[in-house]
Amino acid sequence: MKRVLVTRPEPGASRTAARLRELGFEPVVLPLSETRTLPVTLETSPNAMAALLVTSANAVRHTPSNVLQQLADLPCHVVGPKTADAARSAGLYVAETGSGDARQLAERIAPSLFGRTAGYLCGRVRSADFEAFLAEQGVKVLAIETYDTVPIDYPGKVAATHLAGQPVAAALLYSAKAAQAYSALVQRPELARYFEETRVLSLSARVAQALNAGFPSRIAIAGRPDEDALLTLLGAPD
Repeated sequence: MKRVLVTRPEPGASRTAARLRELGFEPVVLPLSETRTLPVTLETSPNAMAALLVTSANAVRHTPSNVLQQLADLPCHVVGPKTADAARSAGLYVAETGSGDARQLAERIAPSLFGRTAGYLCGRVRSADFEAFLAEQGVKVLAIETYDTVPIDYPGKVAATHLAGQPVAAALLYSAKAAQAYSALVQRPELARYFEETRVLSLSARVAQALNAGFPSRIAIAGRPDEDALLTLLGAPD
C-alpha cells in the first residue's frame, strides 16, 4: 500500500488521514507545525468595517466567541467552500464564497470595497500578497490575527518511529512553512533514506517555491489550491 506523509497541523492532519484511508492509501501523520490561539481584541469597531474577509478556516476556528458575535452582521467574503462552512458554523454571515484562490477573491471584491475598510480574520504567519493587492486597489485591510503557526521539531528517533522504518511514497505539503520544514527534515542523515524516492505534492506554486532545490524533478503542483486537487495527484493506490 502506498504510504503518504501528512504534514499539516491538527486537526486537519487527522481529517486528511481519514480521507487517505478511504482512498486506499496508508497515511503517515507527521505534522510539521501546530496552530496556537492568540488573544484577540478588536481595536476597531465593526461599525467602521464594510466587510469581513477570511482566507483560512483556522482563522475562524481560533476566533473567540465574543469577537465572532461582534462581527456576525458583517458581510463575510471567504476564500472557498470549506472556509465558508466554518464561517457559517461560527455564526458569520457569508455573502460571497470564492473558488479557493485568495488572489481571485481579492480581485472580485476589490471594486465594491474601494475606499472602504475591511476586517481580515487571519493567522500571524501568512502571505502578504492578499493584503498588498487590496491595499493597491484602495481597500484598507485591518488584520485580526487569531492564531499563530509554530514549527514542530522532532528528534530523530521520534520522527523515525512515526515513519515506522519504511520509505514514504508521497508527501503532502499545504503551506510554505511546511515546505521549509520538510526540506530540513529530509536532509537529516538519520532520516534521508526514507525519502529517497518520495514524490512531493504541493498545494500551490507558492508552496513549492519554498522547497529547497534538492529534488525539483519530484515535485507536482495541484491544479487548484484545495485538498481535492492535491489528492488527485496521488493517482491510484498500490
